[in-house]
Amino acid sequence: MDKVFLLLFVHKKKTLPYPCRSHKMTGTTPLLQANHVTKRYGPMTALSDLSLTINADRPAITAVVGESGSGKTTLARIILGLTPPSAGDVLYKGQNLATLSGTERRAFRRDVQAVFQDPYEVYNPFYRVDHVLTTPVKKFGLANSRAEARAMIENALRAVGLRPEEILGRFPHQLSGGQRQRIMVARAVLMKPKLIVADEPVSMVDASLRATILGSLRKLTDEMGISIIYITHDLATAYQVSDNILVMYRACIAEAGEIERVVKHPQHPYTKLLISSIPKVSTTRDWLEDDGEQAVATHPSARGCRFLDRCPVTMPQCASHLPPLYRTEPHRAAACFQYETNPELAAEALDDVLVASPVQ
Repeated sequence: MDKVFLLLFVHKKKTLPYPCRSHKMTGTTPLLQANHVTKRYGPMTALSDLSLTINADRPAITAVVGESGSGKTTLARIILGLTPPSAGDVLYKGQNLATLSGTERRAFRRDVQAVFQDPYEVYNPFYRVDHVLTTPVKKFGLANSRAEARAMIENALRAVGLRPEEILGRFPHQLSGGQRQRIMVARAVLMKPKLIVADEPVSMVDASLRATILGSLRKLTDEMGISIIYITHDLATAYQVSDNILVMYRACIAEAGEIERVVKHPQHPYTKLLISSIPKVSTTRDWLEDDGEQAVATHPSARGCRFLDRCPVTMPQCASHLPPLYRTEPHRAAACFQYETNPELAAEALDDVLVASPVQ
């Protein structure tokens, strides 16, 4: 982990989150609703029975973390409508994504924007960077004149900490990776979306630029009311900018809830493993020595817990039953039989344990 983010991990500014009032409580139609979505590729399950609701009136940043192959990017692609689920459905304002009309899909594309991982491949090297900004303005008719379009673009660039006079008119190779990625955030802002799905947006930029980009994302939620799904491998950056966290392992949610509680006091054995893997600064530690505790050497069952082969606290039922999410606290749920005395949390009720961003 980068030193700067190790410090941020320890010294995160504390805020008081607001309970995320679900659509069942408010009576409003959610902006986006994934219902029991599953994605299979042949015999492999990339995502298993996951439900998630995004309410436009209660913006928040929700981090989705986990190791490679846990289902994070699959979830993002399904939410964006780029990959159809094998089972379940995704609703946009109550309408199934698969059956949206042309007008409805156009509205969806404006309300739900994406920022992808690679800040290099999204640009055509033959065009100036202005092209990725002017194209959505023209396509969606966002401005009535060139002057208005120019003003909109400049305001979007300033919103992510860029100076228009230093950016516009340049080719992609003349800008840094951090500048290119912030331009893509500015492109998303131009659309005035209600949700941005950011898939590893800082993994390919220098450590010195990550805080700036993530600060821009945090500002979008706090000042513009834009919800963000932040997909990452980096627990430290997730902790610094997010309100909620979904910890995924082998296509399932292992733990979910308000990020301060989940990160500082993890409950699921996999979450504990992730937190313990964050390196701590030590000049005396022998980095070649064994860490001690090891997982029980068992084989995962197709019917049982996905973490069975690595878990240090296995129970008899772990081999034969997949644990549901148990609501262990008002804003926390963990999929582990250690907490089976707590009430089960239905998959479609996941948003009940999530919180909204504090009002600025």
